[in-house]
Amino acid sequence: MKIKGSMISQIMIAVVLGILFGLLLPSFAHSLEIFGQIFLRLMQMAIPLLVLGQIIQAVGGIKPAELTKLGVRTILVFGISSVLAAAWGILLAVLFKPGVGVNLASTAGAAVKTQTLTAKETVLSFFSDNIFSSLSKGSIVQIIVFAILFGLALGKLMQLHPESKLYQIILDFNEVIIEIIRFVMYLAPLGIFALIASTISNLGLKIIIPLVKYLAVYGTATFLFMAIWLIVLMIYGKLNPLRMIRNMKDMSVMALATTSSAVTLPIEMEEAKHKLGLSPRVANLVLPLGMSLNSNGAAMHMALTVVTIAQMYQVEFDLQKLLYLAIMATFVSLANAVVPGAGLVSLAIIVPQMGLPIESIAIFAGVEWFVGMLRTILNVNSDVYSAVLVAKSTNELDYTIFNQKD
Repeated sequence: MKIKGSMISQIMIAVVLGILFGLLLPSFAHSLEIFGQIFLRLMQMAIPLLVLGQIIQAVGGIKPAELTKLGVRTILVFGISSVLAAAWGILLAVLFKPGVGVNLASTAGAAVKTQTLTAKETVLSFFSDNIFSSLSKGSIVQIIVFAILFGLALGKLMQLHPESKLYQIILDFNEVIIEIIRFVMYLAPLGIFALIASTISNLGLKIIIPLVKYLAVYGTATFLFMAIWLIVLMIYGKLNPLRMIRNMKDMSVMALATTSSAVTLPIEMEEAKHKLGLSPRVANLVLPLGMSLNSNGAAMHMALTVVTIAQMYQVEFDLQKLLYLAIMATFVSLANAVVPGAGLVSLAIIVPQMGLPIESIAIFAGVEWFVGMLRTILNVNSDVYSAVLVAKSTNELDYTIFNQKD
């Protein structure tokens, strides 16, 4: 956590210095762009392998006991809620247009164009005819589909041959790839400084207003989505939403303070069992599984941010493209890596896939800490909401515990 906190602090300082250099020394700041581009290329370098390995690990690590009726029901809730979270982020970005007010198209070097595909071509684009070609081209959605199939086959292999070391080899491989990402992220303050300085030298301070608007829209989207979750649980589970919030306050505060789902998990499981009334069977399965398979906050963050970037570059997404974005954001949320600046890494995965310039992610570095808080509280709380929904559906929710006085 110290390393993570230190990295965010360094990035924030880099953003401030980049703004100052861009305003006071625009000619010099513009020449720094090459350092920012090198940083972005280094970050992109390992992303296909990061996505491949993380999703194989997440899917292949699902134990046979988790693929029971309870496990399948849990995974369905995770998938549906993440798609809806991404769609909700897209809806609010389209309605409130946080990216409108600044035109970055002139800074892109060439006109930004998005490929228009028919419905048939869109469906076919999810499937690779050569996984090595997909890896070399960085076709993330095709890599994800292959990784899911590989993970399912790996899980079957581990079930038939528990002595196999293949899963451990993949875990080790993932550790190496994440270590590479960590090495690159140590350069993040320098890369972000160079990118922000060159951007400000071209645009000035007018880029700040859309960022403030973006943060306000993202915060609104996050808390409204949690409110919708509470309404669903109130109607389906007959649960008092105010008591639900009160019974979850410790884990929510921890999620906001640490911006880490992993650090929050012990408190989350404790409150789920002893304050929310979830059975140990449900809590012990759903909440740890949610860390790797359920990321409502990450899906919403990526979807809303991509639409904001598209608005900044004057790019129009039709309904088909927005649906594609919602599905892709959900899939990419499975590949979240525990590295400093993880939000920027996630954006580096999805932004190029939507035909947008990857350098645009540097603009959001200055608000990454605030975004991380919102992303984490929605990730954590939606895991718990999902667990409550599953517990209610299996009659494993103890209302006596839920309604007990503090």
